[in-house]
Amino acid sequence: MSLYDKWIELSENISEKEFEKFWDEYSSAEIKIYSDILASSSREFAGTFSELATKYDVSDALFMGFLDGVNTSVKEPLELEKIEADSAIALSIDFEELYFNMLASEAEHLYSLDEWDLLLSHEKREEITKDYKKSRTVIKEKVPGRNDPCSCGSGKKYKKCCGN
Repeated sequence: MSLYDKWIELSENISEKEFEKFWDEYSSAEIKIYSDILASSSREFAGTFSELATKYDVSDALFMGFLDGVNTSVKEPLELEKIEADSAIALSIDFEELYFNMLASEAEHLYSLDEWDLLLSHEKREEITKDYKKSRTVIKEKVPGRNDPCSCGSGKKYKKCCGN
């Protein structure tokens, strides 16, 4: 079973009794990893899978969960299914995309980290937040009423023209 499959099995097949404990542990691991990445201000994140999991003192499954989460915010996504313990990991993180994705996943514990101040200005984070909120807004186009003028320009009522 691949590391990715172990992560999926662990995250999806957790009992209700263990659910809160598991997600607390995972969230703590995420905070530790992201705090370090944001504080280093390096756009590169590299090493072997095992080295990085050991560096952050997390299990292989939790580190794979981190990679699964950050994979949507990197310039060249990883093929997670192919990663093994000795696989080289090199991520070039797009921090603006990462912040946007953290907003989308409602990960307040991550997008509210103080380390963001080192990378993105308060104004930039507000701009990204505004863009995120805009992306969630659904704009419904006005459907013409029966007695409205037809949009084709014929001058007839919609019900007598294209609404027929």
